[in-house]
Amino acid sequence: MTTAPPPGTPRARSGTEAWRPRARRATAWSSLVGLLFTLGAAVVVRAWRDELPAQVASHWSRGGVPDGFMSPTALVLVGLVSTVALCGLFAAIGLTQGSAASTRRITAAGCVWSGAFMAAVVVGTLAPQRGLADPSQVGLSGAALLTAVLLPLVPAGIAAALVPGDPAMPAAEAVPADAPRTALRDGERAVWLRRATGGPGLTVGAVAVALTALAAALTAEWTMLVVPVLLAALFVTMFAFTVRVDPSGLTVRSATRWPGTHVPADEVVRASVTQVRPLRDYGGWGWRTARDGRVGVVLRGGQALLVQRTGGRSFAVTVDDAAEAAALLNTMADRARSR
Repeated sequence: MTTAPPPGTPRARSGTEAWRPRARRATAWSSLVGLLFTLGAAVVVRAWRDELPAQVASHWSRGGVPDGFMSPTALVLVGLVSTVALCGLFAAIGLTQGSAASTRRITAAGCVWSGAFMAAVVVGTLAPQRGLADPSQVGLSGAALLTAVLLPLVPAGIAAALVPGDPAMPAAEAVPADAPRTALRDGERAVWLRRATGGPGLTVGAVAVALTALAAALTAEWTMLVVPVLLAALFVTMFAFTVRVDPSGLTVRSATRWPGTHVPADEVVRASVTQVRPLRDYGGWGWRTARDGRVGVVLRGGQALLVQRTGGRSFAVTVDDAAEAAALLNTMADRARSR
């Protein structure tokens, strides 16, 4: 026998909507932190106002010669507007697509990195111009530019780590009877393991690494050789994954162990095979979030393992023999419900 809740009792939030407060919290505090970074830079520039030229160098030609100038105040305003625009973009992604913790972490890291990056650009641009009468004497420092890109990764990584993971949401319903299964005897164990690599992303990565290395050589900014090295590491991280199905569920990890995700077997609603079109379905290749919040590891077009999860979430990974993985994962989900 069940009884109705007393009048005025708040209704429990449905599983498909429970992520929205978490997305709002992550978006709010990370946007605020990003904005505070840039506002901090504005405070520093204000303290330097008597030491800076009326017009400061703000843009440099390919040869490192200043070819664009503006007032320090205008440069700060550009930084603030850029921070607001970038944080707004990341916030929109988090608020509309943040059903998975991985998306909320990317959102928080992106907001914090944007503010820290713009702060580093503003301060790094103006610091060498203090006390100068002629800003055209200031050259472009490759080391300063590299610092502006890399240093903000530290607070961005901390921000991502501070975003809580998804709470446990075991499925209440059985796996649909028409979902494929793997025939296993009682007590028999099985593990499915594949590597997912390659695709257009590696080609794009190789071209990007070659072009940035060539640019560093042509400009003789040897510190910028760090960029192609980091790009190579990034593309290895984003385009080489191990996919594993075992009694605990589905685990997907990059070659460097991050990024990665784990879908517990008791949260699997159904596993199946789908056909992925990278640009149309996910907007590109790599670790992606679709417009409807679906998360995917998309390395190529074609066959993919699709896992529908509790809480209205889903995860897809392009991998060979996806049908075998789906059947075994459904079997493990059945077992998890019977424990």
